This record gives sequence, C-alpha cells and structure tokens, in this order.
Amino acid sequence: MSETYDPPNTPLEVLHEDAQLIVVNKPSGLLSVPGRGEHLADCLMNRVQAAFPQALLVHRLDRDTSGVMVFAQSPHAQRHLSMQFEKRQTRKTYVARVWGRIAQKSGTVDLPLIVDWPNRPRQMVCHETGKPAVTDWRFVKFEGETTRVRLFPKTGRSHQLRVHMLALGHPILGDPFYADGPARDFSRLMLHSEELRLKSPEGGVSMKFRAPADF
Repeated sequence: MSETYDPPNTPLEVLHEDAQLIVVNKPSGLLSVPGRGEHLADCLMNRVQAAFPQALLVHRLDRDTSGVMVFAQSPHAQRHLSMQFEKRQTRKTYVARVWGRIAQKSGTVDLPLIVDWPNRPRQMVCHETGKPAVTDWRFVKFEGETTRVRLFPKTGRSHQLRVHMLALGHPILGDPFYADGPARDFSRLMLHSEELRLKSPEGGVSMKFRAPADF
C-alpha cells in the first residue's frame, strides 16, 4: 500500500441520476473530498462536480474503501439526505475479505471507538471515552485462509468496520492501518460499500443502490 497518493485514473461510474441525487461507484484509492495540499486535490467530489457542477457532498467513504456513494443535486436534497445519515435511517451493506477463517455464521461487535491521537487517523477501542459503535456481520464463504463477510454498520464511526473486524481477530485484507504480515500484503483494502438504502428527498420513496465488489 503506497504512502504516496496515486489515485486511479478510471472513468466516473454513475449508478443512478435523477433530479434529487447522483449515485456513483467510488474506486479504491481515491479520496472522497480534497485533502490538504494541491497534490491531494483529485477526489471523487471534484470528479463528480466536473460532470454535475451542482452536486453537493452528503457523506464520505475512506480513501481505500470502494463502492456506493451518493451526492445531492440541490441544497434541499443535501439537507434531507444528510439528516438520514445523521439519524441512522440509511441502511448500508459492505462486503469484505478478512484474514483467517471465522468459525461463527454471524454476530455483532459492540465496541466504542475513539481516535488513537498519537497515531491518527487510526482509531481504537475505548470503553471510557469512546463513542458508541455497533456492527452486525454475517459469514459468506471461506476463500482459502481468508473469509468473505457482509458487514452491516449500525453507526458510522471512522474506521469502524476495520477496527471491529480487527477486534474479532480478523483484520480486513490489505488494510494499511490495522493489518500486518501476510494480511496486509494485498493490492488494495478489501472493503466495499455494496449496497445503500435510503429515502428519496422528494416524496420519501425507498431507494436501493448496489455495486458489486471487484474482489
């Protein structure tokens, strides 16, 4: 995993577009929003706005995470969608490959998280001052000495899925922050936002967007 920022030069993949929102499939290795400095200017936000100048940010995915991400087409839609994320009314499904073979078929990780300040942006479990973080998970299949799982975050803490899988003893493959040894030796972080369910800002109709993982 390179420490330099070398985002993929792939065309924008639009999954859905209407008067209220735009849904795209974010590639791994691309920042959601610009970082500090000119060398971190290339990001999904800027690429989306090049095609849809009025697009507005609603939520983010980590640089190394790929998958479904939604942008608003108006300030009204941005407020409506942002509130759904804030109030945990959206439903997110991730797919991940983790190190080792998980014995159980499903479970829940309920461990509060806080930033590991000297090592930021790493996060860590802290029962005293951490913010609540809950992830449901489900076994999909074994792949050699690794396991494919689906993850259903109930909260949206930074690095939540990575730290919760690590806490189970099964770090996500290719994770530059939390995996080590052979678990880290993959070309990308094996974490993908596979499905997002939300309500349309116009009329409240339930909508579902999916993008299959490329790993």
